[in-house]
Amino acid sequence: MSEPKPSREIAVLIEIMRRLRDPDGGCPWDQEQTFQTIAPYTIEEAYEVAGAIEDADWSALKDELGDLLLQVVYHARIAEERGLFGFGDVVEAITAKMIARHPHVFGDGAAIAGAEAQTLAWESHKRRERDLRQGKQGLLDDVPRALPALLRAEKLQKRLASVGFDWDSPERVLEKVAEEAGEIVAARAEGASAAKLEDEIGDLLFVIANLARHLKVDPEAALRSTNAKVMRRFAWIEAELAAKGRKPSDATLEEMEALWVDAKAKT
Repeated sequence: MSEPKPSREIAVLIEIMRRLRDPDGGCPWDQEQTFQTIAPYTIEEAYEVAGAIEDADWSALKDELGDLLLQVVYHARIAEERGLFGFGDVVEAITAKMIARHPHVFGDGAAIAGAEAQTLAWESHKRRERDLRQGKQGLLDDVPRALPALLRAEKLQKRLASVGFDWDSPERVLEKVAEEAGEIVAARAEGASAAKLEDEIGDLLFVIANLARHLKVDPEAALRSTNAKVMRRFAWIEAELAAKGRKPSDATLEEMEALWVDAKAKT
């Protein structure tokens, strides 16, 4: 059997995965994997793709997209071994979906005015597809549970908004943000349990995600951006202290807060 070589052809990657999973001469680790054990890696690889984009590291993006593609091939191979479907079926399913949801490009549908109109049309197509399955599940049942909580909250809210269960303006959502924050203050004043505080904080986070949606801000991207900003600013604080032969643990809170103000102006 000839050994595979690096290739631009997807068929070679599919064959490599088949060889890795082959009980006769394959890789013991790959042979043991299941949908369930591989799923966490799939999620991780998707985040690494997002990280490379945030860093504008295009060389890394190429590698991370390859890692993510491997995940698709991996799941498809496991499915094929179980007689469920193969990689070709995955490709056929997504091509069929993209054609059906873009009749203005691949059919005789009316032209779409812009990106926002296409988003509405896309959601309309998805809603019709869900209606065909309505006897089997509720409106929210197929929103993936494995999504990060903030992203899932936004998707739940979009789904609710699709049937009119939504606030009519960002101002109304801001009022709800203030209300939920006030409930946390009241719960603390009453000596609420940890479980109660968790519940109240969850309510606030859910409304914050809804506010982001109303303002057309991606809450996951917003929080990732803030995380990166905090890292950048604290690195500046560490550098300033190091220049004086000190560490953050040697500084007072007041000193670090003053440096934080400086960092905001300079980073």
